[in-house]
Amino acid sequence: MKKPEIKYGKHSITMHWLKNSFGVMVAILLIIVLLLILLVRAYYYNSAKEYVSSKMNIVYTAVKSSLNTGKANLNASIRSYVEGYEDKDRIELMAINNNGRAEVTSSGFSPSAESSMPDLDEAKKSDDGFAVQIYELSTGEKVVAATVMISARDSQFSALRMLSSMKKVDNQILIIGATTLVVSLAIMILIFFSGMFFIRSIVYPIRNMGEMTRKFAKGDFSERLQKESDDELGELCDSINYMADELSNTEQMKNEFISSVSHELRTPLTAIKGWTETVTSMYEDRETFKKGMRVITSETERLSQMVEELLDFSRIQDNRLTLIMDTIDILAELGETVLIYQERARALGITLNYYEPEMLSFVYGDKNRLRQVFINIVDNAIKYSDKGDTVSVEAYEEHGEICISISDTGMGISKDDLPKVKTKFFKANHTRRGSGIGLAVADEIIQRHGGTLTLNSEEGVGTTVLITLPCIENKKEPTIVSAETTNDVQLISSQPETERTEPENEQQ
Repeated sequence: MKKPEIKYGKHSITMHWLKNSFGVMVAILLIIVLLLILLVRAYYYNSAKEYVSSKMNIVYTAVKSSLNTGKANLNASIRSYVEGYEDKDRIELMAINNNGRAEVTSSGFSPSAESSMPDLDEAKKSDDGFAVQIYELSTGEKVVAATVMISARDSQFSALRMLSSMKKVDNQILIIGATTLVVSLAIMILIFFSGMFFIRSIVYPIRNMGEMTRKFAKGDFSERLQKESDDELGELCDSINYMADELSNTEQMKNEFISSVSHELRTPLTAIKGWTETVTSMYEDRETFKKGMRVITSETERLSQMVEELLDFSRIQDNRLTLIMDTIDILAELGETVLIYQERARALGITLNYYEPEMLSFVYGDKNRLRQVFINIVDNAIKYSDKGDTVSVEAYEEHGEICISISDTGMGISKDDLPKVKTKFFKANHTRRGSGIGLAVADEIIQRHGGTLTLNSEEGVGTTVLITLPCIENKKEPTIVSAETTNDVQLISSQPETERTEPENEQQ
């Protein structure tokens, strides 16, 4: 599948990541780099101050030692010590006279009179007579300077001062800062490209899914998503493909249902229209008139039953199915169903056997809905059987349940179609009449009675439908149960039946 072009809109995942995640990471990284540079600078500057201070302490100790030993010429001793200072290549040592000017230096060059010496001013004000500072010269060069005051009688020098350039220290700080910045930029670039790669690995499939689902929404189920990974996106891809398969099957079944219902409605309407015209023009022929009225009545009942199935299905879909619950004799409803179909089965050359027990426990349910289920199952058994086949109806009680078995030796159902026969709109055989929703309605009614409806079938051998319903030992008093407590099914009470009704039917 062609990869969609990624558009970086302000509401795209990429822009959200750039603003929220990557932007925050960059800001945090820059703050860390800045703090690191400041810490390194503070460390090096403090180290430079400590180094110059230690050197100054050594010099001051040597000078103080000269004072304590009482050398005759202190000024000459200081001058000699400054001029011969051994570390003069790195540090310049100065002897400050009483006028505050550098009279003797280790380098031989005295600073100009305009040169500021903030460390000297601070040392004069301090209690211990010592100060160390880092400041910038008028030339722009940064230096570290330390001054210690000399308290000696008849000395022409009032202080000793050290001065060292911070150029190497600043260069070292600059190198560390640049290196840190380069590493940080490399980390940012790595995070950016890895993040973009990860986002693309998400955005491309999501955009594919978006395009595909829009096609599904328009009814185009010709394509499927390609699963490229086994992660959550792969599972989502499988789910969308599964959804498409189910929607495609539902769409196909819906179209077949519409076609089937249209045919089922057209056939009786055509018969009614034809016989209406016939009996209108031949009303004097009494036999033809009676035959036409029977056909019209039969086809009208067929239409009414089909419309009722559609209405029941609509009620089930909207959770508006009403059940009038009461204690009922299940044998009465089953026997009446068999009685209804005996004549029809005989006319089609199909044997209808009914194995009726002497007594069964009562059932709490809606007798009209249960009779509707029995009629649907027996009608299907006869409909999918041919001349010479046998339909058997049996009722018995087992493990506290009423079991009704309806089997036939008809054409049966294939293994592929068997799991789908209770699905709405599905028809296993399109050569036989039916809307494809009767069995779905029957299964829903049985489930809402707390029972089960299962099918076992083998193609070319026959089908067996087993219905189970929970039985009760004693009749229940009628109650009104709200829809909320019965899975959105409204239960309405009626007067209980006080006597068992035995159907008058023949066993074949």
